[in-house]
Amino acid sequence: MADQPVDTPGAGSGSPQQRTALFSIIAAGFLVALKLGAGLASGSLGLLAEAAHSGTDFVAAVLTFFAVRVAGRPADRDHLYGHGKAEHLAALGEASFLLVMSGVIVFESVSRLLSGQPHAVEVSWWVFAVVGTVLVVDVSRAVTSWRAARRYHSAALGANALHFISDFAGTLAVLAGLILVSAGYEGADSIAALVVAVLVIGAAVGLIRVNVGVLMDRAPAGLSLIAEATIEAAEPGVEIRRLRVREAGGRSFVDAVLAVEADAAVQQGHEMADRVEAALHERLPGSDVTIHIEPRDGSHLRERVSGAALSAPEVREVHNVRIVSVEGRADVSLHVKLPAGQSLAEAHASVDEVEAAIRSAVPEIDAVHVHIEPLDTSQREPVAASEAPAELYREIERIVIEMTGSAPLELRVHSEPRGTVALMTVALPGDQSLAQAHAKATELEAAIRERDSEVVDVVIHTEPAG
Repeated sequence: MADQPVDTPGAGSGSPQQRTALFSIIAAGFLVALKLGAGLASGSLGLLAEAAHSGTDFVAAVLTFFAVRVAGRPADRDHLYGHGKAEHLAALGEASFLLVMSGVIVFESVSRLLSGQPHAVEVSWWVFAVVGTVLVVDVSRAVTSWRAARRYHSAALGANALHFISDFAGTLAVLAGLILVSAGYEGADSIAALVVAVLVIGAAVGLIRVNVGVLMDRAPAGLSLIAEATIEAAEPGVEIRRLRVREAGGRSFVDAVLAVEADAAVQQGHEMADRVEAALHERLPGSDVTIHIEPRDGSHLRERVSGAALSAPEVREVHNVRIVSVEGRADVSLHVKLPAGQSLAEAHASVDEVEAAIRSAVPEIDAVHVHIEPLDTSQREPVAASEAPAELYREIERIVIEMTGSAPLELRVHSEPRGTVALMTVALPGDQSLAQAHAKATELEAAIRERDSEVVDVVIHTEPAG
């Protein structure tokens, strides 16, 4: 079972993510102009390195803006799992660009340090004012992007926040270099530029590692354990044959194969899958869950025979499965219900499929005997019935009290064309075994039938007392 794709909350036109990305573009553009102008005017390689760093941030912010727009699109025919990985592609491209620019900065810094000729750097009050302004802008945009990344689980916005933090650290290094230059250490500016480059390289390598992991569908840490624990809590004792998890665009994807008893009805498997899906959605909000149900390879021959028979396309019901051992060989007999409208030839072909399925699934069976029954379609409309006499109600209630010690929790008796039918719920001690409860229900049924020969059916539901 698979969920239909859903839109990423708040990722549409004019979303908070896009507004955050747009703010980053404006801030990055402002910082590029400010640092570049100050660096050219003062001759500071550190400021020029920071200008290049902010230039990469400007490109990254533009990529993030468009990545968020693309990631917010719903799934389509060409992208059945949505567009969430667009953010990770943008972050990967950004990280690669950072590495290239850092290499250029490292080369220029080392060249200046090895040349032996100090590069003149003008250190004035306005240079320090520019650095102070840059620090304030770095802090504000880092905090804004980090909050938005955590709120909307956006990898691209998280990448921006990390870069802005590294910008802040780099600017502090530039500030320290300028202070040392003003104190007479002329090579400090080139050293500051190297520090900035190292910070950028470290951030870029981390981004590449994280986003390559997402693009390669690497399971996020702990997500498999969370999904497994959730499934087992929703269906205790379930057999998990396969569990795959991944994450993209802040959304979890869970793909699980679960096994049920071979003779379980289709509806039972469907209901189990629904319960597991609901539990995973509650534990992992916004997740995409796919549950596939398979028959369990049970050790009981009867279950395996029933499951194999139900796999035949035209079989609607299987019952009275009996397996007997005759002189060392195993023979199976069973009743199958087929559509009432089938001809004898069509029914025979269906039975051939049933026998072939059983022999394939249970090779230790020597002979298969199938009794064909038409599926009853006569009871599609409600049966007209009337209330039974009050005396019969009281008599049935008396029998239940005598045999169980308490009145039935629920009792309905009505008359149908075929006879009287009694439906009831009775309370039995909760520590009784299932076999004991079934025996008591059988005794009740026999006593009620003996009381009134017109009673054709007694349906008893047992519940633990208290």
